[in-house]
Amino acid sequence: MKKRAPRTRSPLYEVRHSTIHGYGVFALRRIRKGTTIIEYLGDRVSHVQADDRYEDKDPNDNHTFLFTVDAKTVIDAGVNGNDARYINHGCDPNCESTALNKRIFIEAIRTIQPGEELSYDYQIQRDSDDAPNVDEVYACRCGAKNCRGSMLEAAKKPRQPARRASSRAKRSKGRG
Repeated sequence: MKKRAPRTRSPLYEVRHSTIHGYGVFALRRIRKGTTIIEYLGDRVSHVQADDRYEDKDPNDNHTFLFTVDAKTVIDAGVNGNDARYINHGCDPNCESTALNKRIFIEAIRTIQPGEELSYDYQIQRDSDDAPNVDEVYACRCGAKNCRGSMLEAAKKPRQPARRASSRAKRSKGRG
């Protein structure tokens, strides 16, 4: 009897240039609703360490690879990060971030078709010491019909794990 070769699946996605912003992640095949696509990886650091790392960055740079895990931990995907860092913000997202055992995963919230760019709502936290132009710096360019015009968290929205850049780091992101 012939032995069959193990079935290999083609990759779910690829990273390439995005019309939204810089690089993006695009589906290479259909991704069903509920599929865990990728874990958000990078250096796990304290909020203070994240602030210190990006203290000298340009305050008008809106790139961020920082993702809040909890009150003690931030994932800095700018250091030892993976392709998850290239998933862009969208106001009408096809993905969401979920937390499980202090790990962050990106999951499909609807079926995603081949060629479609993956996105999730960053919900970047607002801080009392934000620069006066914070809304301009974090303006959204997703192009969705329901675009709210900002990557910053909407007021009184239910909390999910959110990308975070604490006061200094928010003003000085590093998107690679």
